Amino acid sequence: MKKKIKLIALFLTCMLLITTLSGCKNVTQRANTTDTWHKIKNRGTVIIGLDDSFVPMGFREKNGKLVGYDIDLARAVFKRLGLKVSFQTIDWSMKETELRNGTIDLIWNGYTKTKAREKTVAFSHAYLKNDQVLVSKKKNKINVAKDMTDKILGLQSGSSGYSEFNQEPQILKKYVKQSVQYDTFTNAFLDLNNNRIQGLLIDSVYANYYIAHEKDSSSYNVSNIGFPSEDFAVGMRKGDKTLKAKINHVLAQLAADGTLNKITQKWFGVNDSVSFKDVK
Repeated sequence: MKKKIKLIALFLTCMLLITTLSGCKNVTQRANTTDTWHKIKNRGTVIIGLDDSFVPMGFREKNGKLVGYDIDLARAVFKRLGLKVSFQTIDWSMKETELRNGTIDLIWNGYTKTKAREKTVAFSHAYLKNDQVLVSKKKNKINVAKDMTDKILGLQSGSSGYSEFNQEPQILKKYVKQSVQYDTFTNAFLDLNNNRIQGLLIDSVYANYYIAHEKDSSSYNVSNIGFPSEDFAVGMRKGDKTLKAKINHVLAQLAADGTLNKITQKWFGVNDSVSFKDVK
């Protein structure tokens, strides 16, 4: 009798696993083949997923207002497309899952275009340059990767920095004693300031903005240790070809009429945007 019960339990478990895998396959297939532009247009709102602590791309001021470079840029794009924008805070490590499941329509928050991500996500034309840099406190005298020997490094879960750290171990990982993952860079900076970690691998746009707004900005050291330069772009489902074309077209318009440069100057004081000459 017990053997029969075990066989039934095993059968049910297998059926559940098959159903789950089939469901995942269907969701992925739908994300890769379905063009949702008409659905979004009829809704009148596009839903953008973001980490609302990522300065200066998208973050909340003390009064709770959501501001940032990507907030301004997304609103400028969809104003021309006649759509409202709804920003939804998500777990950054789950961003691709949220996109695939249809919880959000876009990932637009200092999202780095990488070959690994291109396997599951479609990207718009790049609109901003970025680098992965090592931030430390000057008192620790960390200027190059080797200076992190036997020290603790902070990383954000799901970030491009985390991916590069693991994919290019010869640059930094081989020196580090231990790495610690954080849900936000804000929490990572708290530990850096309290010497619980001695280095932080982080996007240059975040690091430069955060440090510039700290009272003791001169106490930090920012080092470019050899990771390849990156481009920020908008992430979307592979099936959303119409949405991709429309975003690219408007980004090119904003670049041509100077709007993109104005937004970049507002948040960075320099123009780090990229060329849109190849966009029709």
